Amino acid sequence: MKLEEKVKSIRFRLFGIITISTMLIILILVIINNIVLENFYIYSKAEKAKKISSDINEFYNGIFQYDISFELRQVEIKNDIDILIENVFGETIYCANREMENSVSEIKKSKTASIIYSSDNTVIKKNGINTNSYLMLIANQDNGYITYIKIPILPIKESVKISGKTLVIIGIIMSVISGVVAYIISKKFTKRIVRLNNITKKMSKLDFSEKFEESDLNDEIDKLGQNINIMSDKLESTIGQLRKNNNELEKDIEEKSKIDEMRKGFISDVSHELKTPIALIQGYAEGLLENVNDDEESRKFYAEVIIDESNKMDKMVKELLELMKLEQEERKFNDIEFDLTELIKEELRRQTKILIEKKITVDFDESKKIKVYATQEYIEKVVNNYLTNAIKHCKTKEKEKKIVIRTEKKNNKIRLFVYNTGEKIDETIIDKIWNRFYKEDTSRNRDDGGTGIGLAIVKAIMNNYKNEYGVKNYKNGVEFYCDINLKK
Repeated sequence: MKLEEKVKSIRFRLFGIITISTMLIILILVIINNIVLENFYIYSKAEKAKKISSDINEFYNGIFQYDISFELRQVEIKNDIDILIENVFGETIYCANREMENSVSEIKKSKTASIIYSSDNTVIKKNGINTNSYLMLIANQDNGYITYIKIPILPIKESVKISGKTLVIIGIIMSVISGVVAYIISKKFTKRIVRLNNITKKMSKLDFSEKFEESDLNDEIDKLGQNINIMSDKLESTIGQLRKNNNELEKDIEEKSKIDEMRKGFISDVSHELKTPIALIQGYAEGLLENVNDDEESRKFYAEVIIDESNKMDKMVKELLELMKLEQEERKFNDIEFDLTELIKEELRRQTKILIEKKITVDFDESKKIKVYATQEYIEKVVNNYLTNAIKHCKTKEKEKKIVIRTEKKNNKIRLFVYNTGEKIDETIIDKIWNRFYKEDTSRNRDDGGTGIGLAIVKAIMNNYKNEYGVKNYKNGVEFYCDINLKK
């Protein structure tokens, strides 16, 4: 923590307040000691003299009077004072100390004595300097007697000086002690506040991982901590819900954008791919209409072309619609357990004629049963597209022209491989072949009977199952693969 931050901290301020308050109290005591103590000392001595004078007066006013010399002497000894009493004729009727007579004579003649108290029948004067200072009370009794009471004043200034030094020493010690105590108290007091500050700092950064731990004091700080914990939980819950709603909104927007892109792509693809068949249908239909060829065989050929192109258009549109639904994950999958080997055998039987025509040999182990768990309709599409694609691109390599179909168990899935001899796929376009209507080369012409979206459908089906798929180049050919789930 920087020095400026430490100075501004509550701990430093609390420590400073306690320490400075202690020092101020000590300083005030020293000032009071120097200013008030001497006057208070003299005032207390004067009050004592008046009390003794009042007691003597009451004695002389009493019904029974006797010689009080003994009591007066005890009062002198007890209070460290001297008493002298004169009668109405100025004669001394009591004096235990001859020095007292000199002091009375001195006070009567003194012009420097200061009067510190005066009433109708009592005067208190201060006389002398340093160690010889004293107070002299002169009181006129009710019976006409005059009482003199002498109270010596100790060197009060020296005492004040000593007591002041003592207070300073005590003040220094107390300041050190109070400083240590203040540091301990402020540290203990502010520890929880610092903790709350750190928690609220994290909360400002949307980090609600830390909570305030309550103490046994159950004071205002604990209650504040409880409220902060409640606020933290509510904020975390609210922000979590907002994030969830925001993610769902972003997902909805993304899906909507994706759907819009798909629609645009679909319209673009359809419009592009339908140009040729529509042009052919239009041309041959116009030929029939205008009787370009009169013979029956030509008209039949024209009609067959129109029907063939119409079928191709119908097939392409249906597959595009199917692909679009798969890409939007709108298709419901009715997974069941079935034999993958039987499905592949059935697909090979369908392709027997073209395999014989192209003189392609097929290597596939039909003896083992492979039970998989998926929607049979979609796995049939995958196998059909892979097999059809292999047949189209199968060429003779090193005196071999064949297709190899094999399976391999991988974790809780079956990986299906379809290999054909032929040309490798250019590595720069190997990821593009899964796109709709992507044509690898000009050899893929309309006579192949394909729509150009077979591999895109495979990709969409595998994405729905969250399964892997792909293609690999080998020395003499290409191998496509995909994963199919086993029953859990």
